[in-house]
Amino acid sequence: MSDVPQTDVSRPSALPTAKLLQRPTQPLVDQNSNEYLDAIEEEWNKKVDVEIETLVDGMTDLVSLASLADTRTVNQIEDKDKFRIAQEAFQAQCRAESMIRAAHSLMSTIHSMKLLLLLSDETQIAKRRDAELRVVQAEKSEAQTNVAALLDELLSSRTDDGSSEGSGRADHMQTT
Repeated sequence: MSDVPQTDVSRPSALPTAKLLQRPTQPLVDQNSNEYLDAIEEEWNKKVDVEIETLVDGMTDLVSLASLADTRTVNQIEDKDKFRIAQEAFQAQCRAESMIRAAHSLMSTIHSMKLLLLLSDETQIAKRRDAELRVVQAEKSEAQTNVAALLDELLSSRTDDGSSEGSGRADHMQTT
């Protein structure tokens, strides 16, 4: 009864030593900003080129599978057995799925590029912020001018009303 139960669960005794993320040999701090940006641009270009090449190859293969060029190929289609037809259908389906994955990857890349453009376009953000600041400051100074004019008008009308009412009160007090 003191035996340890045996199971099929693996019990790793050490952590794996594989490197999951390969870093460039040159530290990022030592790279020039332009070199770093050029390297990133080159990576994006390679990704886009690979996906577009996959789309083009897939379309070429689909067209070649489906083409009926001459009467010789028509005779070949009639002579095909069910296995060959199923094999070509499977090839077409695999190519179509590969093209769909490439298209999704391109859409994801485009979305990422849009986000990078929107979030890292600091000069455009700064220009918009400065323009908005100028508009708000102009509106503020205009509002201050309007408030000052209204306040002057209000104070001048009170002093005019106050002098005429004050003299009337003084006359009223003298008569009583």
